[in-house]
Formats: sequence, C-alpha cells, structure tokens
Amino acid sequence: MKKIVAIVLFFSCFLGFSQEDAWVYFNVKNNSQSYYNNPLLMLSQRAIDRRTIQNIPLDSKDIPIDKALIDQIKSVSGITIMAKSKWLNALHIRGTQTVINSLKSLSFVDKIDFANKALNSTAKIVGTSKIKDVEKDEEIKVDFAYGNSANQIQMLRGDVLHKQNYTGGGKIIAVMDAGFPGVNTAQPFQRLRDNNRILGGYDFVARSTDFYTNDSHGTMVLSVMGGYKDGALVGTAPDASYFLFRTEDATSENPVEESYWVEAAEKADSLGVDVINTSLGYFEFDKTTYNHTYSEMDGKTAFMTRGAEIAFSRGMIVVVAAGNEGATVNPHIAVPADGISVLAIGAVTPTKTVTSFSSIGPSYDGRVKPDIMAQGQSVVLSDASGNIGTANGTSFSSPITAGLVACLWQAFPNKTNKEIRDLIIKSADRYTTPNNQYGYGIPDFGLALSNGLGNIDFLKGNVFLYPNPTTDLFTVSFNGYLDAATLRVYSILGQKIKEQTITKTSPSISLKTLQSGIYIYELDWDGNVTTGKLIKQ
Repeated sequence: MKKIVAIVLFFSCFLGFSQEDAWVYFNVKNNSQSYYNNPLLMLSQRAIDRRTIQNIPLDSKDIPIDKALIDQIKSVSGITIMAKSKWLNALHIRGTQTVINSLKSLSFVDKIDFANKALNSTAKIVGTSKIKDVEKDEEIKVDFAYGNSANQIQMLRGDVLHKQNYTGGGKIIAVMDAGFPGVNTAQPFQRLRDNNRILGGYDFVARSTDFYTNDSHGTMVLSVMGGYKDGALVGTAPDASYFLFRTEDATSENPVEESYWVEAAEKADSLGVDVINTSLGYFEFDKTTYNHTYSEMDGKTAFMTRGAEIAFSRGMIVVVAAGNEGATVNPHIAVPADGISVLAIGAVTPTKTVTSFSSIGPSYDGRVKPDIMAQGQSVVLSDASGNIGTANGTSFSSPITAGLVACLWQAFPNKTNKEIRDLIIKSADRYTTPNNQYGYGIPDFGLALSNGLGNIDFLKGNVFLYPNPTTDLFTVSFNGYLDAATLRVYSILGQKIKEQTITKTSPSISLKTLQSGIYIYELDWDGNVTTGKLIKQ
C-alpha cells in the first residue's frame, strides 16, 4: 500500500510542478491613440503604403502590447515569456499549471489558454493519436543529380510572367523556416547577394540576428524562389527581395513554434512584406497532450492559423505547404493550411498527377483544401553547399507558388491581396470541379495575368494597356480585330515626349530613359482617342 501511495504522490507532484505552455490573453491596450497619431512607431512607410493601396485602415491589432503589462507578467516568479503577439494581444508563456492559473487574478488578463487542452476549464480531453510532423528533414530525400528547373515553372506557366519581365522585382517575400545556412556563401544565392535582395532576417527561436545557421530546410526552400545558377536552377521569383526568419526548431516540436511564427508574421507586416512563404505545418507535438485534432482544422482555432488570417487582413498573401501526410492514417492538412484565406499548396508529380504524400482536404468545416497544386516531386533546388539536386515535399510546392504570386502581383501593383488570390484560384484547371486531393487544381499564371488585364485600362473590348505603374515597358495588348495603334506619351505639362506605332508584333514602348513621375498617355486606335495617367517608377 505504501508503494502505491508513493507512486500516486510522485505523480501528483509531477503534475503540479511540470512545465506547461500556455497563452495569456490581455483585455486592454493602453496608449493606442499615440500610435494612431504616429503610425511609423509601429509600421514602416512601406507597410503603410501597402495598407493604403488596399484601403486597409489601422486598428487595435496594430497597436503593440503595453510594455507595463509584459513586465508585470515577467515579474511573476516561475513564469517564462517565450513569445508575444500584438495581433492576438497575447503572450506565450511557460510555467507550472498552478503559477499560470494564478495570472487569472490580474485585472488586465482576459483568459488563459493552455496548449494542453485538458487543462482548460471548458476543454474536452483530446486524443493523442500520432501524426507525423508535416515537414521534417527525414521526409526530404535529396538526390544531388544535375537537374533542370524548367518543368516546375512551366507547369504553372510562370514562364509567361518571366517573359513579360515579371520576375518579382519590387516585391518582398518573407520566408519562415528552420534555418538558412549557406545562403550567405553558396553560389546559387550569389545573384541575390550581389543585387542586395536579402534584406535581413532574424532567428526567433534563438533570439539571434544570425539567421544563416541551423537546419538547411529553409535554404532549399529559398532556392526554389530566389536561387539562380545558369542552365541548372532558376527560382520562380529571382528578382524579388527576401526577409529570412527562423521560426522552426527542427530538433523538437512544441506549440511555441506557432507563436514564433506569429511574431515573425507581425515583423513581416511591419516591414512591408507582400508575400509570406511557410513550408511548415503543425499537428503533433513532442508532448502528445499538446497535439491538435482534425476538428481544430477549421480555420479559426489554432494560434498560428489565427495569426495567418490576421496577416491576410493586413494586406499580405500567405502561402503554405499543405503537408506530407496523404499516405498516413491521418491524411489531412495541418496548421496553418486550414486557414480560410491562406493559399495551401499540395504536391503533384512532374506529370501533374497528385503525389501519394500530399495531404488532403477538406478542412474540418468542409472547405476546399488544399487550395491549389504545384510540383512537389523531383523539385530542382540547391542545398547549403550550392549543390543542385532534387527533393520531394509540399515544402517545395509552396515556394514554387509563392514566387509566382509575387511575380503576378508585380504585374498588378494596385490590386488587393484578395484580388490576386482570386485571380490565381480562378485560373486553376479544376476550378469548376474541385476535390479533396487536388483542391482547385494547378494554377495557370499566364491565364491569371490575362484575366487580370481585363480589369486594367479596359478599352472597349479591343485593347489593354499594362503595367501601370511601370519601370520600363508600357505594353498594348490587342484583343480582337485591331492590328495597330499610335501611342503618344506627354509630360504632365502637355509636352509630347514619345510617339510610336504599336502593333501586335511590336506592342511595347520603352520608358526606361524617362525620369520617375506621372505622365499622360494617348492611344489613337480605330478612330478613337483614349487618354489616361501613366506612372513611371
């Protein structure tokens, strides 16, 4: 009997003093007005401009958490602050169950949400069925064979964008991953380095400014978008700029990584990032009591998914890997692929058939997932040493797509993130007949470009003018019976600067030599004269 009692007492002590992860949510944000009056205290000018273009007002989610509240939580003995989120007005903390629950007595605390749902007063005890990590190294079998990256781009008709000089220039992509060793030294990233396309980064796991370390998964992911080795590898957005954020600890799996991700997304927002790529996903953790369940894949429950939805509400596009669990007993998408607004990317073979490993939908609440597909088998990429090889995984379907999202948005800089997302979804080959394996299918970025042009400078159904603003070429795209037109460009004071005959075979006029500013264009076609503003960037 004593032995049994001793075991029970030991177990009780273990429960009482073991460390738990939880989120503490606040019910106030102080000093909000001072931030509204001085938005540059919380957002860069580029972030504010992105919001202005999309008509997204500032709101309370943009206001930082009051430092005084953070300090009060920090001063509680036994509490460690792991991460913070202004969007969700919450801190990710670690401590014993007893100490964490004691925070409920603080007047500014709205609620406590334990990662172990069984510890929440209204929670049901969840199962602990095993589901493999979505994007772990053991699932990525790299064969360092010489390859050609044409197929993974042409499958999505990304080459159509590239031929129009939409290669990501002027767009910023944030890459959230497990580490980026070799990006500062390997040859396939030299073009990015030489053109100052790596804008910076941060290691949120180690709280370090050295992000060129740790797991090379992020290096391979970046290479699919920004890598360049002539004749061997061309990324889908070789001229985009990048922020590199480490949010994943590849040595373990803990809910704090979801919180790191939200922190990084908030940083990306403040820096004016346009597209976020996340080749990560979460379902199972080292502590099985922290595991997600399929019922939580509803687009509104998981901390990371809620953060991804807020990221979209700030004007960014979030592109994520659907997951590699399609052949397991739990084949569904993971967090944050369940998000309503995120683009969850599944994997197809080089011949466009779904791979066996690509996670499937629908979301728990019945929405189409994955959203779209891209090549995820035999994807050509670079490792940390600069070797060109191939690898498998939705980890790489995601950046293939994210890069082209940036290129398409470059063509339509005044469109909202929702408009760009809709163009992509509606271009997919199964748009009218989606299913749980393919989602809406394989997108056609050439078609998305064409469809988008139908909403820009539409002229009586016969011609389109694009892009506007432009850095160089201003193009007339003829539609119908017209073969030629005369295009004139005037200064804002009315002085004619250029005049050129535009034809179907020679449809563009170069503005490269003009200074940045606002001009007036005049198009004379089929007896009609149409004018409008033209912006040279």
